[in-house]
Amino acid sequence: MIIFSVLAFIEIKPIVQILEIPVSNIKFFQLSPGEYFIETVKIAFYTGIIFTGPILLTQISFFINPGLTRDEKKLILPMLCVSTILVFISLGFSYFCLIPAAVQFFIGYSSDVLEPLWSFTQYFDFILVLFITTAIAFQIPIVQVILGIFGIITGSKMLKLWKYVILIAVIVSAILTPSTDPITQILLSGAIITLYLLGTGFLMLLKR
Repeated sequence: MIIFSVLAFIEIKPIVQILEIPVSNIKFFQLSPGEYFIETVKIAFYTGIIFTGPILLTQISFFINPGLTRDEKKLILPMLCVSTILVFISLGFSYFCLIPAAVQFFIGYSSDVLEPLWSFTQYFDFILVLFITTAIAFQIPIVQVILGIFGIITGSKMLKLWKYVILIAVIVSAILTPSTDPITQILLSGAIITLYLLGTGFLMLLKR
């Protein structure tokens, strides 16, 4: 993680420019002389975590592999791989869908009375929270499969709860999204419902 973080810090400007692409028409400012430096250290650190995540999960799987039964190996190891894939999909969803939607909503809402001039620290904290909460939400199918495999609830029962899932998805998306705009909440709640249905469908295919 330290190696990836140092490499990210050395090439921090391209990373910052990538993070600023969704808001290319916004001017950023820093409130104090060291604000940008501190934020670049944070960005490099979190970049190191992201790129180290798959390696860490691989090492964990190697560590626990000898103590697992054959059936547990068939379950846990693929779940770790799918969980990692879902995390990267969630990052792409946040970057290409949620962030532009939220930004455009706020810019359009205040365009007639205010000039968009944002603090870089506040912007980065906003997208960081969005990345983390979306990554957590995208683990829903993993939780569903685990519950189904251990017989806590079946896929057919999950499907019958779809009305409650829609309500819960709307509430959860309102809690998880750092912004208060309805567009981001609708997109995230739609993603949660879709993931829930995918997890339910997978369990029904497994006849669980």
